[in-house]
Amino acid sequence: MTRIPLLRCSCNGIIPSFISFFVNSHSASAIAIRDYSSSHSNTDNVKCLDDALTLFGRMVRTQPLPSVFSFSKLLKTIVNMKHYSSVVSLFRQMLKSGIPIDGFILSIAINNYCLMYRSDCGFSVLAIYLKKGIPFNVVTFSTLLRGLFAESKIKDAVNLFKKLVRENICEPNEVMYSVVMNGLSKMGHTQKTFDLLRVMEQGSIKPNAYIYSIAINALCKDRMLHAAISLFEEMKQKGIPPDIVTYSSLIDGCCKLGQWEEVRTLFFEMVNLNIYPDVCTLTIVADGLCKEGKVEDAEEVMKHMIEKGVEPNVVTYNVIVDGYCLRGQMDRARRLFDSMINKGIGPNIFSYDILINGYCKKKKLDEAMHLFHEISRNGLKPSIVTYSTILKGLFDAGRTDIVQKFFADMLSMGLRPNLCTNCILLRGYFQNGLVEKAMSLFHELERKREDIDIELYTIIIDGLCKNGQLDKARAFFEKLSLIGLFPNVITYTTIINGLCLEGLLDEAKDMLREMEHNGCSPNNCTYNVIVQGFLKCGKFSEMNTFLKKMSGRDFSFDAGTIELLIDVSVKDPSLLNMIPQFHLES
Repeated sequence: MTRIPLLRCSCNGIIPSFISFFVNSHSASAIAIRDYSSSHSNTDNVKCLDDALTLFGRMVRTQPLPSVFSFSKLLKTIVNMKHYSSVVSLFRQMLKSGIPIDGFILSIAINNYCLMYRSDCGFSVLAIYLKKGIPFNVVTFSTLLRGLFAESKIKDAVNLFKKLVRENICEPNEVMYSVVMNGLSKMGHTQKTFDLLRVMEQGSIKPNAYIYSIAINALCKDRMLHAAISLFEEMKQKGIPPDIVTYSSLIDGCCKLGQWEEVRTLFFEMVNLNIYPDVCTLTIVADGLCKEGKVEDAEEVMKHMIEKGVEPNVVTYNVIVDGYCLRGQMDRARRLFDSMINKGIGPNIFSYDILINGYCKKKKLDEAMHLFHEISRNGLKPSIVTYSTILKGLFDAGRTDIVQKFFADMLSMGLRPNLCTNCILLRGYFQNGLVEKAMSLFHELERKREDIDIELYTIIIDGLCKNGQLDKARAFFEKLSLIGLFPNVITYTTIINGLCLEGLLDEAKDMLREMEHNGCSPNNCTYNVIVQGFLKCGKFSEMNTFLKKMSGRDFSFDAGTIELLIDVSVKDPSLLNMIPQFHLES
C-alpha cells in the first residue's frame, strides 16, 4: 500500500480549499464506520509508554492482525497519556504498513494533532478520509474547530463553521455548537456567543441547558449580570430546566459582583429543585468570599460542605489558603494547608506557589525555601512561577548573594525565564542598587531579541530614576518613539516621578501636558506623584491648581501623600485643612 504523506497545510484564514473537493467527491456509497460493539481490546495492562509501544509491536506481528478497534483503543490510551509525538509515529507506521484504518482512528489522529496545537496537520488527515472512502462526520469537524480555538485562530474557526453550514457539508449538532460558543466565549466574544445562541434557537437543533449555560457564563464574565439573569429566566420559561452547570455559572457571576443576596436565592432555588451544590459550586462561593476578604466565611462554607457530604478538593483548599495569604495570616494558611494533607488530599504545584508567595511577601524566606525543597520530595516539579516567586522574595529581602545561584538552578531545570521573570530580575537588581547588573541583563535581552515591551522599558526608566540616573532614564524615554513603542500612563507617571525626585517641577508639569496632548490621560497615581513633588519641595501655594483638578476628576490622596502632608504640616499647619477635601485611597 502506498504511504499517504501527512501534509503540512495552513488554514490561511479559511479552511483549506481542498476540503470542498473531498466533500464533493464522496459518494452515497462511502464505507460506513464499523460497529465496535463486539470487538475486544487488550490494552488494560498498559501503564506507561513503554508498555504501549511493546503492545503495538506485538500487535503488528500478530497474524491475523487484531481488530481495528484494538488499534484505535491503543492509540486513544497513548493520547490520554499525553504522549502525542508517539501517537504520530505509530499512526504513520500504520499507514506505511497497510494496517487497516477507519474513521475512528482518523478522528483520534486529528484530535492528537489538535492537542499538539497543530491543527494544520489535523486538516491534512482529511486527505486520508478521501483516499479510503471514509465519510467525514460531525466529530471530525468539531475536533478541528476545537483545535483552531485552542490555537486562538478565531477567524479560521468561525470561517470553517460558516462554510460547514453554508455549503451543507456537515449539519452542526449540540456538541459542535457548544465547541464554537465555548471558543468564542473564552476569547471574550460575548456578543457573538449570544448571537449564535439566538441563531441556534431558530434552527432545527435547539439549545439545551449546557448551551444556555455557556451563554450565561459568557455574560457573567463580561459583568452583564442582568442580561445573564434574564436569559436564565427565559430558558426556564421555555421549559428547559437549568442544571448544576447553569446555576454554578450564574452563582459565579453573582459572587464576582458581590451580589450575595442573589447567591442565597439561587441556592434555595437549587435545593427546592433537588439540585444540590457540588464541590465546584461551593468552591466558586468560597473564592468569591475570599476575594472580598471574608476568608473565615469561606472556611465556614467548606466546613458546611463536609457536613453535607461534599468533600472539598485541592482547588477549594487553594482558594481559601490564598485568601489567608492575601491577608498576611500565614499561620492560618499553613494550618489549612497541613489539614488538607492530613485528609489525604495531595497539594499540587499551585498549592505550593500560593503558600510560598505568602511567605515571601511576609519576608519569611526560610519558610518559603523549606516549602520549595519540599516540592521535589513530594514528586512535583517547581514551575517558572515558583522560581519567579522565590526570586522576588530574595530580592525583597536583600538576599542578592544567592539570586544568581538560584537563577542558574532554574535554568538547569530546563525552565526558560518569561516576561514576568525578567521583570522581577530587572526590578530586583535596581531595587538593590545593582544598576550595572540590571542594564547588562536588559542589553542581553535586546541582543537575544526577546519580547521587550513597554513594561520592561518602564522598569528601566524607573530603576534609573530611583538610582539617581535621571539623564539616562530620559534618554530611554526619548528612545521609545524611535523603536515604535508608546509610553502608557505608568511610563509617563514614572518619568514624572523621576523629575519630581530631582526637584524639576516645571519639567514635570511640562511632561504632564505632553502626556495629555498625546492622548494619555493621567490617573490618580500621576497626580499624587506631582502633589508629593510639590510637598517635598515646599511649593505649597502652587498645589491648588492640581488639587482642583484632582477634586474635579474624583481623584484622592493616597496613603503616601497623606503621610507626607502630615509631616510637612509641622511647618504649615494650615495644610491639614486639605485632607478633609479628599477621601483616603485604600
